This record gives sequence, C-alpha cells and structure tokens, in this order.
Amino acid sequence: MAPTIEISIPTTTLSHTSPPHTLYHITLRLPLRSFTVSKRYSDFAAFHSDLISQTDIQPPVPLPSKSWFSNTVSNDRFREERRRGLEAYLRAINEAPDARWRTSSAWRAFLNLPTAAATSTSNGTSNTSARLHAAITDPGSAANTAITDPTLWLDYYRDMKSHLHDARLQLSRRDQETTPQKQHESSAQAKTSLIRAASMITTLEESLKNLGSRGTQESSKLLSLGDGELRRRKDLLINARKERDGLEDLLHAMAAKSRLDHAVASVQDKEALLKASGADSANGGRRTPARSGRVLGKETERTRELDNEGVLQLQQQTMRDQDQSVEELMKIIIRQRELGTAIHEELEIQNELLKLADEDTDRLNAKIDVGKKRIGKIS
Repeated sequence: MAPTIEISIPTTTLSHTSPPHTLYHITLRLPLRSFTVSKRYSDFAAFHSDLISQTDIQPPVPLPSKSWFSNTVSNDRFREERRRGLEAYLRAINEAPDARWRTSSAWRAFLNLPTAAATSTSNGTSNTSARLHAAITDPGSAANTAITDPTLWLDYYRDMKSHLHDARLQLSRRDQETTPQKQHESSAQAKTSLIRAASMITTLEESLKNLGSRGTQESSKLLSLGDGELRRRKDLLINARKERDGLEDLLHAMAAKSRLDHAVASVQDKEALLKASGADSANGGRRTPARSGRVLGKETERTRELDNEGVLQLQQQTMRDQDQSVEELMKIIIRQRELGTAIHEELEIQNELLKLADEDTDRLNAKIDVGKKRIGKIS
C-alpha cells in the first residue's frame, strides 16, 4: 500500500540564535492537512539513535554523517547536500516495505504525527482521515481530558490561539463602538473568549506533562517528546498565558474607563442643568445657549481638532518625549564628564612628564657647567 504521508525538506533557514545553526523545514502532506516541522541536525541524530534502540535495526538509508571540517552555516553547498541527504533518509523510512520504523513512537514523536496516521491496518486510510478530521474540526472535544497525541496538542493550541484572537478583535470593536449597549456586547463576547482560552491553556499544560513522560505507555498510548520540543511548547504556553492576562487587564481597564466616563458625564450634566436653571432665573425665564468646547487654556493648531481624550494623550506623549530628551541629555552630560575626567588625567600625566623633563634639563645644565669649568682649568 502506498504511504499516506508525503515527506519533503524543500527549504532550510539559519536561526537567529548565537551561535546560529541550520533549521531543516520538514513538510508533511497528510490526507486532510499539511504542516511543517522544523528540526536541526542534532534532532535528527537523537531521533536516529532512538529509532535504532526501539527497532534494533538500521534504517534503509544511513543518516548523513557529521563533518568536523565544514559547517552548514557558512557553506551553502554543504548545507544543500545535507538537506538532500536528510530528505532521502526520511523518504526511505516512509516508503520502506518494512513498517517497523514508521510504527515506532520515535518516528511519530519526531514528526508530530497522530497515532492513527502511522498505523497500518486494513482500514488505515479511513481511520487516518477520521482522526485528522476530528483533530481539525474539534480538537478539544473533551476539554477536561488530557491530550495524548503531539499533533492533537498542536491543533488544540491553535484553537486556543483563535479564541485569543477573537477576544482581541472584540476589544478593538468595543473601543470603536459609540453606544453603551454595543460596548457591553463586545465586552461580554471578549470575556467569553478569554474564559475559554484560560481553560484550554490549563488543559494544554496538564497534557504537556503527560507528553513529556519518557517512553511509550501502551495502555494509555502516550507519546513522548524530546526536551527541545517540550521547552518550545512550554514557551508557547507561557507566551499565550501572558497574552491572555494582558487582554484581560485591557478589558478591565476599558470597563473602569467606561464607568469613569459615565460618572464624569453625569456630573457634567448636573452642572449644566444647575447653570441653565440659574441663567433662566437671572434672565427672567429666557434660556441662553450653552457654550460648547474647551474654555480653559489656549488652543493651538495641534489641539484645536482634538477632543479631551486626544488632548490628554497628546500631553502624555509630550511628557514622554520630554522625559526621553532629558534622558538623552543626561547621557550626553555623563559622556562629557567622562571625557573631561579623561582629559584631566591625561594632563596630569603630561605635567609629570614635563617635570621629569625639567629635572633632566637641570641635571644636564649642571653637567655642562662642570665640563666648562674643567675645560677652563685645562686651558
């Protein structure tokens, strides 16, 4: 039966770490989806060792050997040769008649494959399609159940990120709404998305502990992940939790600002009513039109077209710019002081040298006088 997975390594990139290393982007095409896994050569070497230890047999194509005299970072030709070699290595395992390598937990964990995608049964294609369809349409159908498959974990993570994205969109929409009812609806939808994302993050954290267990537990079908992949997924969850907390803080800040605006508007309305009542009484019942706009301070070209909130933001931005200018000026003053100190030290050294030169000159003049006296005596 032809393999249900197509594997290729079309591209490579250099990491932004120090020192840099080469990342090989493995593209996998499954019946209902495609995704990419990025690995470095050391990941291939660790996977090769795990594969041999689990199957007790060498893969059909040997792993490209490590070179001690050249590296893939500075040598484009060597990087391309290694890319082709690693691609041939994976394709040979994927297309081999012997399925022992493909059914090992090392193969599934290395490529982040779901369990059903690697099993070869009589109805293997239908099982694969059904499993992948469930992962795509509802990867977290059992929210309180631990996820035991690395690929399903990633699908569940993407679903959680979509909820965070929806919450961010609702907060942006709330900021643009003008009526309190619309603002309340957007806030409620954002809150719902944030609560859903929080529960999913907790599920992902608990599932990651199970995925990090060493070895394969046949009873629960838990797949293990490498240390590097575990660290990467933990970093993803940390960033996701920070993003979720930031969005929740923004939601609370918007709600507090809305309450404050309503309170200020209520006070202003009461003051306007009191002023209008006093003016009507003074004018014998005639109502005078209220004056609109800001009356304190002096308008400028920058503030004339801004509302009160815009003027406040402009003032805050101006204060930040002034603080930054003061910091830059402080850096310049400190630098000038350092230069002055260095010049002072250099002048002291030059003065000491001049004193030594004066002393040497005095000694030389004394010797010349002694020599002249001796010449006078001889003559």
